[in-house]
Amino acid sequence: MIMLDTCALIWYSLLDKELLSRKAAQKIEEASEIMISSISIWEIGIKVKKKDLILPISIDSYVNRLKQMDTFKIIPLEEDIIIRSLNLDWDHKDPADRFIVATAQKYGIPLLTADKLIRSFYSQAVW
Repeated sequence: MIMLDTCALIWYSLLDKELLSRKAAQKIEEASEIMISSISIWEIGIKVKKKDLILPISIDSYVNRLKQMDTFKIIPLEEDIIIRSLNLDWDHKDPADRFIVATAQKYGIPLLTADKLIRSFYSQAVW
């Protein structure tokens, strides 16, 4: 079981797999379950709305496709994750990244991320 941050999810699911590190791609292929924070869906939607990301399908269809994939599991942003994110002893201001890290911590799983700030904070971050 692993978790993808938003960029890793975009690169993996939108066929930009060459942007993944070799190690990250291997971890994804070996994973029995791939967890995604629901905040990543929001981040992708914002990128689409700002035209920073172009999806070949609607955001609704994209999410439905993720839900249909056996290995993907979208984790809702629940109160315990919000509280956990607030309690992180980490001076990172991006709330989405805080929620993603808090979710990975809650489940005690590796987090695939190219983000150096996350990797320097979360000991189970992999890239």
